[in-house]
Amino acid sequence: MEFVEIFDTTLRDGEQVPGCKLDSKTKLEIAEKLDQLGVDVLEAGFPISSPGDFKSVENISKLVKNARVCGLTRAVKKDIDVAAEALKSARRPRIHTGIGTSESHIRYKFNSTPEKIIERAVAAVSHAKKYVDDVEFYAEDAGRTENIFLARICEEVIKAGATVLNIPDTTGYCLPEEYGQKIKFLKDNVVGIHKAILSCHCHNDLGLATANSISGVQNGARQIECTINGIGERAGNTSLEEVVMILRQHPYLNLDTKINSQKLYETSQLVSYSMAMPVQPNKAIVGANAFAHSSGIHQDGVIKKRETYEIIDPKDVGVTESSIILTARSGRAALAYRAKKIGYELDKLQLDKVYEQFLITADRQKEISDKDLPKIIEDSNL
Repeated sequence: MEFVEIFDTTLRDGEQVPGCKLDSKTKLEIAEKLDQLGVDVLEAGFPISSPGDFKSVENISKLVKNARVCGLTRAVKKDIDVAAEALKSARRPRIHTGIGTSESHIRYKFNSTPEKIIERAVAAVSHAKKYVDDVEFYAEDAGRTENIFLARICEEVIKAGATVLNIPDTTGYCLPEEYGQKIKFLKDNVVGIHKAILSCHCHNDLGLATANSISGVQNGARQIECTINGIGERAGNTSLEEVVMILRQHPYLNLDTKINSQKLYETSQLVSYSMAMPVQPNKAIVGANAFAHSSGIHQDGVIKKRETYEIIDPKDVGVTESSIILTARSGRAALAYRAKKIGYELDKLQLDKVYEQFLITADRQKEISDKDLPKIIEDSNL
């Protein structure tokens, strides 16, 4: 079994969502929860961006006991100096520096040339290496970067001391096979690649962030950069809870993480509440409906044996139990199950009568609660 490191960027990339800015106290609360969850790397912020962000990275560095604490920079000397200062108290500091590598970024963002971009990348990594041993290099817009040039820049930053190579699909454009092949190309063609960990940082513009990240690790990456609830710029980032449970539910991949999955739901709830970002009900793993069943056929199967319609035990992600939701689509098995939960043991004849009354009520309202059931049973003239 090999382990994939989880690089959590909820407090950096996740916080870039409009309206989701956190105060320092809340950042510390989330950082502590992420450390307890078992993330390997916690990207605490972008220290040079504001005095508040600098202070948050500094305070998180003092607080976190287990994870590496990471600060983001551009390939700018001053950024790196400020990040190093903010990370001084971290037990295991990492500086995350980099530059855009796609033709679009080189030509239009930097008005530069490929050779000059390589020079800037090497200079940034070399400078960061003066402060910390652990330096991660990001090749922004790697998803749209030509593979041969991407391999060249990766090779040069490894020589300069980079320990992690972040290959971001910054715009969420790649298809899973394409992204996986990009990781494989680097694994097979970069001299010195054994000295660095390849990392996936995928955005969700086309809904492929999780699939791309899984394809990346199947092809040799050993770090996934992700956020709780998949929050982040535009359509968001790779969802931490999704990649963790995908790897865990597919043991034949021979890959896992060190995440304590039973803390996933409570961590999701904390982030959702703190950022005022509701989790969509149908969100995988942590959504309100992730373990809820309202179809009669599904309910009957789950009641008989949970695994008939659930591939994950809710308790494994910190959810108490599956939910049997009573609607007009529910069958007798679900009605009997919910009635028993509140103290009514119904035989077959009684159940048939109550079910008739139940359907009349269920057609009038979207859902039948435990408060509705006693009256339905009383109105059935048992």
